[in-house]
Amino acid sequence: MTIHHLARPRIQDRAVAHSLRGLCAGDVQLPGDPGYDAARQAWNLAVDQRPAAVARPADARQTAQVVRAAAAAGLRVAPQTTGHNAGPLGRLDDVVIVRTGAMNSVQVDPDRQGIRVGGGTLWLTAVTAAAAHGRAVLHGSAPDVGIAGYSLGGGLGWYARALGLQTNNVTAVEVVTADGALVRADAEQNTELFWALRGGSGNFGIVTALEFRTFPFATTVAGMLVWDAAMAEPVLRRWVQWAGDAPDEVTTSLRVMSLPPLPEIPAPFRGRSLLIIDGAVLASDARSAEILAPLRDLQPEVDTFARVPVETLSGLHMDPDSPMPSVSDTAILDAMPEAAIETFLDLARPGSGSSLMMHELRQLGGALARPHPGAGAMPTMPGAFLAFGGALAATPEMAAAGRRDAQAFAAALAPFGSGRTYLNFQENQTETAAGFDPVNYGRLVALKSALDPQGVLLGNHPVRRTYEVEDEFF
Repeated sequence: MTIHHLARPRIQDRAVAHSLRGLCAGDVQLPGDPGYDAARQAWNLAVDQRPAAVARPADARQTAQVVRAAAAAGLRVAPQTTGHNAGPLGRLDDVVIVRTGAMNSVQVDPDRQGIRVGGGTLWLTAVTAAAAHGRAVLHGSAPDVGIAGYSLGGGLGWYARALGLQTNNVTAVEVVTADGALVRADAEQNTELFWALRGGSGNFGIVTALEFRTFPFATTVAGMLVWDAAMAEPVLRRWVQWAGDAPDEVTTSLRVMSLPPLPEIPAPFRGRSLLIIDGAVLASDARSAEILAPLRDLQPEVDTFARVPVETLSGLHMDPDSPMPSVSDTAILDAMPEAAIETFLDLARPGSGSSLMMHELRQLGGALARPHPGAGAMPTMPGAFLAFGGALAATPEMAAAGRRDAQAFAAALAPFGSGRTYLNFQENQTETAAGFDPVNYGRLVALKSALDPQGVLLGNHPVRRTYEVEDEFF
């Protein structure tokens, strides 16, 4: 396959050990430097990543220089914006982490119904910019997640059952490839690379710019329904039945949450175990009320569903907006038969003994199950529900208990699925092939071998022929 490059940046001949520090206007941190510990920190504070260096390039040219210098030194490079989902990387002794946060520009093009963002842009910035033009974007459930990693790894958001995965609404990607070249990939040029990037995550390039579709709506019906967790059984049963018949316009999640008695948690929820259904409906007010009626019939103690501006949805799920230590695990379910419902309830209801703060199910299906025209390596999202269990890991003891319970939660529900996983939610080392159908994964492996034979680029879920688990790093 021929790759058509943009103009390559020049790199001076110098000792690589000195060049890394100088290439980013001095913004390269090495072990022992005063700023190294802050620079290396993953978003998940339970992940102790210790790379050979951390580089923070200001632009695409500096990004390319770092990749070339690292490769010349026999080092690998791993792209990160915020450091979300850093756990699967494992040991980083020979890895330069490339932080892309300085590349955070946003340009909305309402005439072409698109948006262009820098490789380090966070979702909240793009959501706000698009909303100012009366447009919506396919963001996820947290405002501080980097757009690039989310988009190239799939992108499951509040409009997913109506509009599909974000990755298949990406229209162009500009990346630095393993040879340090700046490349644009879209439907007309570098098409094989474009296919691989949309699903293959950071294995094929470091994103310096990304272009994707926006959608012509400025409001939606969204909110949450809240019950005491004592209502878990009747609400879960109703929601599972309702979710299977629900129209594509609605995307929801169901969580059983055990909230600590912290002052930042609203008083009505503080220190309680709750069942929460939240989501969005892309329909009229009357149609939305009709869709939600079977859930409202169970008389939630809180009901906030209403027509709201799209820019409010990035905070709907109340995901943490600052780094915190956590452990988790996940599984995709093809269905929720009676045995699966009983399993979920046994693990999640109050008194189960679980240390997990959250037992969650996300509603899949709809547009997620239909191949998107011109899709990349992840044309669909299989399954009917996505399970996710997470726990705080403020101490080693909490981390050990949370990891045990999260793994038990995912393992107990795994028999109700096909073994596929959603890698953007998988924060543990796992077989990357489980995120793809076998044909597409084989194609990814072949492209990785052709485009990066030395394995310079390291995605958080590496594409490779064989699977090896790194040493424990928590």
